[in-house]
Amino acid sequence: MEGQGRDGVTPLAEALLAMASAEVGHGARVIFIAGPQGVGKSTAMAALTGAIPDSVSLGLDDFYLTRAERRALARDVHPLFETRGPPGTHDVALLMETLARLKASRAEERIAVPAFDKAADERRPQAEWPMLAGAPRVIFVEGWMMGVAADLSSPEAAPLNAVEAEDAFGAWRAYQEAQLAGPYQRLWDMADAFLYIDAPGFDTVLGWRMQQEETMLGVAPGGLPQTRQEWVSRFILHYQRLTERLLAGHRRPGRSMAVDRFRQPQG
Repeated sequence: MEGQGRDGVTPLAEALLAMASAEVGHGARVIFIAGPQGVGKSTAMAALTGAIPDSVSLGLDDFYLTRAERRALARDVHPLFETRGPPGTHDVALLMETLARLKASRAEERIAVPAFDKAADERRPQAEWPMLAGAPRVIFVEGWMMGVAADLSSPEAAPLNAVEAEDAFGAWRAYQEAQLAGPYQRLWDMADAFLYIDAPGFDTVLGWRMQQEETMLGVAPGGLPQTRQEWVSRFILHYQRLTERLLAGHRRPGRSMAVDRFRQPQG
């Protein structure tokens, strides 16, 4: 488990706060934070925005394409794109526009930012979007793949897992890499700094994602139904290649922090 630090703040949040504080400086700053699924980014982000004055946070997950848009992508490019998460399933233009609006906003303004309902697998109606205070001094954006580099030779490599094996001609991977080399790289260019949370390995990430699912469904540890365990095991395979690429250091330069399988910062 994550454990608790001072005043109920997790050690991960404390360590991330120390890294972020070193990057804040003066003037408006955009800081991208990458960390694998289930590592505890949401809890840590709440601690960051609570501790750093005039800061706001966005989540990459709130900028998924709508379900209809992902279905069209699945029809036109590859059926695997119906599953959200990989590059190509986000509305990168909307995220860039939102960042630009926040950076240009005045203190008296309130900026509506998208929200995604994972249970419904759909973007929430605009009337339900949260409002953020204008003129933030720091804008944090967190997501599992922030800063990852493109590798246009990747579609020619052998499949890593059963999901990639369904991409017989490499169309799914080729589209992802093209998106990483284009829109996502332009998004990365908007960051003033990158912070990385590094897991011990992909196998650990799978365990964390199982725990995350247990928490979301309100079941006891180890109590996920077999069908749900199988769903999580397949779902995480969509993320394996890029998660391992990030852990191998193929990413934008930035500060990094390693954690153990209990999510405790190391070193």
